[in-house]
Amino acid sequence: MTTRIKVCGITLPDDAAMVASAGVDFIGLNFWPRSKRYLNPDRAPMIAGVARSMNTTTKLVGVFVDPELDEILAVAARVELDIIQLHGDEDVELATKIAQAVYRPVWKAIPVATSRDVERLDVWPVDAILLDAPVPGRGGAGTKFDHQLAREARERHPKIKVVLAGGLDPINVAAAIHLVEPWCVDVASGVEAGPGIKDKAKLAAFVAAVRGE
Repeated sequence: MTTRIKVCGITLPDDAAMVASAGVDFIGLNFWPRSKRYLNPDRAPMIAGVARSMNTTTKLVGVFVDPELDEILAVAARVELDIIQLHGDEDVELATKIAQAVYRPVWKAIPVATSRDVERLDVWPVDAILLDAPVPGRGGAGTKFDHQLAREARERHPKIKVVLAGGLDPINVAAAIHLVEPWCVDVASGVEAGPGIKDKAKLAAFVAAVRGE
């Protein structure tokens, strides 16, 4: 199985071009104002346009935290998003409402601390489940969680597409893939020179590690 790659927190046009050119599968644009990698919706169409001009197969993921439905629809009307990622405390009811309204795949991020956190992943009406470390900043902190729990989630819910996030970098991602066998891996800080500023060498090393090159 080929593990897909998502690079999250793109804030600069040059980084959008670099990441898309690296052939990653998904680029994450963070629309949560409290994020260190916040992308103002006014700038997002330009960033999205640069990414698409470099690689037409890379999909754009809009990341939202506890959004109102109108907020998502307003951003999606301006930015050609392929996927909506919910990264807050959204409940199943809201996720269902959003999934029905956006006509796009929806991903739901779940913070994982214990086995209880992965017991009922199948209640979510989403296309993929992103497993992340439980941190106050809603991800992107370079914090790992126990990947054995992610493996447990995969085995308990074999039909669910698992996106593995949380502290991944060029050094540890191959071992994480070997253990968890996720559908996709998600990286932000692990390929950065600073928050929202991607590092070309780290990105290349990460992609090579995922693909076993």
